[in-house]
Amino acid sequence: AQFAVGAIRDGNVRVGDAVAVFGLGAIGLMAVQAARAAGASQVIGIDLAENRRSIALQTGADSVFDPSGTDVGIELKRVTSNRGVDVVIVYSGAAQAMQAALRGVAFGGTVVAGAFPPPYGAGLDFGAEAHMNRPNIVFSRAVSDPNRDHPRWDQRRIFETCWGMFENGSLSGDLIVDPVVSFAELDKAFVKVMSSPDEGIKL
Repeated sequence: AQFAVGAIRDGNVRVGDAVAVFGLGAIGLMAVQAARAAGASQVIGIDLAENRRSIALQTGADSVFDPSGTDVGIELKRVTSNRGVDVVIVYSGAAQAMQAALRGVAFGGTVVAGAFPPPYGAGLDFGAEAHMNRPNIVFSRAVSDPNRDHPRWDQRRIFETCWGMFENGSLSGDLIVDPVVSFAELDKAFVKVMSSPDEGIKL
């Protein structure tokens, strides 16, 4: 939740914004909820796993896309009347996700790089749509002080904000913490979740 709220803050999500979230693991699903709580009027989730897309729809996304057979950058333009999304939150480590983010962001919008991917190989194109859309690219890491808004904001304030959001119901982990297993089953459950992301979200 701290990483998600930090990314929403770093992306400066405002009332009425269209927001896309790439990567619907635990952090991405929290970012869907946090974007809605921040006032986003349209939230779009993108993930390969059907169960994660389904949970995104249940936790605040208006629409979802499977990037495996879709040009998500074009779809983001299509669902925003060809404007593109105001803020893209990228919690997928895939270079294809970053490329689609650069393609689907609105002119002058913001791409928040929240994932911590390995080095990207060849193929990430900062020309083409990225050059024409001229997005702001912001790197976000909520639990590393000093925060971007230091000294007013730090890790403790983000934590307290998240805790308050859980208390008031604007954030929930009910559909995200899955599967829940006994400690005795942990070794088998861990292997299953790591080898098949459709089997759960956050063990």
